[in-house]
Amino acid sequence: MSDNIIKTGICSYGMSGKLFHAPFIEAHPGFELAGIVERNNNDSRERYPKSKLYRSVEELIADKDLQLIVVNTPTHLHFEQVKMALIAGKHVVVEKPFAVRVKEAEELSELAREKNLHLSVYQNRRYDGDFRAVKKVVEEKLLGELREVEIRYDRYRPGYGGKPQKENYPAQALFMT
Repeated sequence: MSDNIIKTGICSYGMSGKLFHAPFIEAHPGFELAGIVERNNNDSRERYPKSKLYRSVEELIADKDLQLIVVNTPTHLHFEQVKMALIAGKHVVVEKPFAVRVKEAEELSELAREKNLHLSVYQNRRYDGDFRAVKKVVEEKLLGELREVEIRYDRYRPGYGGKPQKENYPAQALFMT
């Protein structure tokens, strides 16, 4: 294995870990899926037996061999976990929303700059068919000169989704600065 391969760990093997992160990290020759956090289950073992299983994000971040950490946990944990990874000298990809408060996002960005680490917000929508179709329409000027465009991707859930770790934090936290 080449020294140029980036040893990567993902903080959660829920839906985003299974669908958005692990398969792409595993498929890319420049990355090694070296660690996966599953607090209680062993679901990743069948598909990724070569990766190390961790029971906590703290254990994952403490692994000195890992170079990149993917923070794909509930939003209210992003600040704490990204900061922990940066302090440990890891590069970080964090799912959106990046942080709950602007002040937190600014602090993390500054910390990454100070430590000369990459900090990136994961955005996969640019590869979806609908986004690519809109991009083509705009680039080919099929609608003429556009002066203003609003494009939204809404998610409607009329009731509780059943995952308290994702939905059980104060709504007012979203509006704090």
